[in-house]
Amino acid sequence: MLRQLFMQSIATCVAVLSFTHLVAQETAGTQLEKMPADLESDFARSALPPHLRMEATVYLLDPQKGFYVGHQGSNGFICFVSRTEWEWSEFRKDLATPISYDAEGAKNIFPVYMAVAEMRASGKFTPAQIKDTMISRINRGVYKAPAREGVSYMLAPLMRVYPGLPDNNTIVTVSYPHYMFYAPYITHAELGFRKESQDSPMLLNPASFVMGEKKGPHGYIIFAAGEAERKRIVSEGKDLMKRLMEYKPWFRVESQAGHH
Repeated sequence: MLRQLFMQSIATCVAVLSFTHLVAQETAGTQLEKMPADLESDFARSALPPHLRMEATVYLLDPQKGFYVGHQGSNGFICFVSRTEWEWSEFRKDLATPISYDAEGAKNIFPVYMAVAEMRASGKFTPAQIKDTMISRINRGVYKAPAREGVSYMLAPLMRVYPGLPDNNTIVTVSYPHYMFYAPYITHAELGFRKESQDSPMLLNPASFVMGEKKGPHGYIIFAAGEAERKRIVSEGKDLMKRLMEYKPWFRVESQAGHH
């Protein structure tokens, strides 16, 4: 009996060690580099209109731990740079998307980004495990849809994003400032939008693509900034763009349009 228990314990330990080794292998080489705090702060703030930036709360990413408050704001808006999108089920080093939320989005949408960042930073999860975890939590109601109308500003002069849906892991750097209005559980058919269209306005809900229609609580109707506004944003952000390109060459803009 004791020998049997001993052998079972050994087998369990071997299984745990093997699993840990597999996770370590899959996540090896995907550890994010800590972006300089001043550059990350300015990049995150660029998602917001100028009049909201200095009073917004800025979250910075510690690749070893997850997001933390770099600057405590007072106007209810938050901003950060997303480095992982769970729906695409991969760890990249070159994804960098400035996003902002109003108070409602900060309460009900940003916790998803926090959880994903923490899981990736822990080194204990593969991308597929994070995806499965998020799907399970959404199904259990851990993450809920915004309770009211609201907006996510994404007005940065550039962003490094997935331009398509989670069946396409291509990534590009685009200049595509836009506005995202919360539209949970809405379908393309209900709005009369074509799924394949990238013309503004468009509907985006990557979680629904993964989980099925009307199952993703965090959908958006996206309106692109007008051409005159986009040119002004790029002109005012040229110094930031220069700093970003000097930091990493993949920040060089490849396209003037697209969505994430």
